Amino acid sequence: MNSDVNGPAGAGRPVIGICARTAPVTLQGSGMLVSLALQAHVSFLSAAGATPLLLPLLPGVETLVDRLDGLLVPGGPDLDPALYGEAAHPVTRPMSPDADRVELALLEAALGARLPVLAICRGMQLLNVLHGGSLHQHLPEITGHDGHQPRTSSFTLGRHPLKLEPGSRIAAVLDEAEPETACHHHQAVHRIGAGLTVTGRAQDDTVEAVEVTGHPFAIGVQWEAGHTPDTRLHEALVQAAVSRKSN
Repeated sequence: MNSDVNGPAGAGRPVIGICARTAPVTLQGSGMLVSLALQAHVSFLSAAGATPLLLPLLPGVETLVDRLDGLLVPGGPDLDPALYGEAAHPVTRPMSPDADRVELALLEAALGARLPVLAICRGMQLLNVLHGGSLHQHLPEITGHDGHQPRTSSFTLGRHPLKLEPGSRIAAVLDEAEPETACHHHQAVHRIGAGLTVTGRAQDDTVEAVEVTGHPFAIGVQWEAGHTPDTRLHEALVQAAVSRKSN
């Protein structure tokens, strides 16, 4: 860690927490379970001037919020539908009910502390559920197509034109005439949670961006930020963290 990183109360690079994901890997011929983050999130935040900090989803992790200047909640497995009062669809593949609840507590604490938050894909869905919203558990049944999660032999991003709310924070971050998603998801926001504003939709009306009303910087995007070279959202998160530190 650089010597100029002194935590949220000091000078230096802002510390951005990244919620870890747990996955089985094989390393040097040995199978193991690891906590990990997409390297692009780490690299993009670092290049923008922040120190990324991986946060394993263990009980009590929300107490670390006072050591953070911002939070990135990345994509990952489906949420436990019990969190929004539904039984699981046959294709729903939740991560872990316990981990879901830990991540919800962390996100709630970050928002309560007014930390800048960027919630990506699953992260946006978590943000919606935290605010009392619900999810479409299998989007192709709603839209009639699989364009948001193309059925191909390899991981393929679906591309869709975005309709952004003029004057929204996400419109200011992207700042382009014809924005486009790069997505890979089979679930999406259904009922909008209280205190959230929808600021972006796909042409088929799928919710693609939400913002926490009245919060300085709390954005959720449904697309796979971090799976393309586009660094604008990560840069905006870091800038919001820098601004918070300086105030």
